[in-house]
Amino acid sequence: MVGAAGFGGALCAMLVDRHPNLELTTLTARADAGVLHAELYPRYGVDLEMEELDVDRVADRADAALVAYPHGAAAPTVRALRERGLKVVDLSADFRLDRDRYERWYQPHEAPELLSQAVYGLVETHRDEVRGADLVAGPGCNSTAALLGLWPLREHLRDVVVDIKTGVSGAGREATRATHYVSVADNVSPYKVEGHRHSAELEQELPDGVTVTFVAHLLPIDQGLLASCYVTPRAPLSASEVRGLFEETYAGEPFVELVAGPPGVRDVRDTNRCRIHATVEPTTGRVLVFAAIDNLWKGAAGQAVQNLNLMLGLPETAGLAP
Repeated sequence: MVGAAGFGGALCAMLVDRHPNLELTTLTARADAGVLHAELYPRYGVDLEMEELDVDRVADRADAALVAYPHGAAAPTVRALRERGLKVVDLSADFRLDRDRYERWYQPHEAPELLSQAVYGLVETHRDEVRGADLVAGPGCNSTAALLGLWPLREHLRDVVVDIKTGVSGAGREATRATHYVSVADNVSPYKVEGHRHSAELEQELPDGVTVTFVAHLLPIDQGLLASCYVTPRAPLSASEVRGLFEETYAGEPFVELVAGPPGVRDVRDTNRCRIHATVEPTTGRVLVFAAIDNLWKGAAGQAVQNLNLMLGLPETAGLAP
């Protein structure tokens, strides 16, 4: 586990440590090197000291790595691990997008030669590609919920408004520590209203020509994410037709639950599940879809382990049971 001190990496460490088929051999951290993981995150109980990164030592001990570095810092590390033959799941944004989109939304790419190898790791839409991949890019938490909510409708979309409500942990450990409690408590705030980076993933994954408006809101909760999607379809759809599309798309999916009413984030806390409710607003004909996930699980670490399971030929649900 490379980058075990942040929220996503710390949860990855716990999931791998408790995994029935995997062995956690190494934890790395930058500022927190030398600290016992269980001291930094007592509730996860991982009794392993975090080390400074030495890619040769990691390669000697492991066949695969989860990388949880910020964008920009992840790409050179992923390159070094791939050069040593490790399978990699990267939780950052560095391999989620094609080069043009990445450099438009982030920065010049640090390892562009690897982009053609990377598979977008939303398992429910790219399962067969993930199985054969050596490098998987974990989707963003906001885009995970939004895409799962929109995927069954992808051939019917004309215009979409995606309204995200997310807890403060979605910003990461450093940003969360810098956020003043008084600015978050008893408050709801939209942010990045003129363009959120995760909207690029929707642009990439959905069919050409679909107009997407994407606005995220910060809520005074620590974990949880709700995507409310308001869809104008190309042609009218009935509520029963919409239900049929979702039932057909997600039949047998282990981590997608279709529910009779709108879900809440508490319903999925500390699980790798996505709960979805879809219906039609009769006055306007808009399709309304509500998708709830835990941003640290299905939106980050749980999804990363789900990807790793497939890459290693393990049961997809291994180590992720509720």
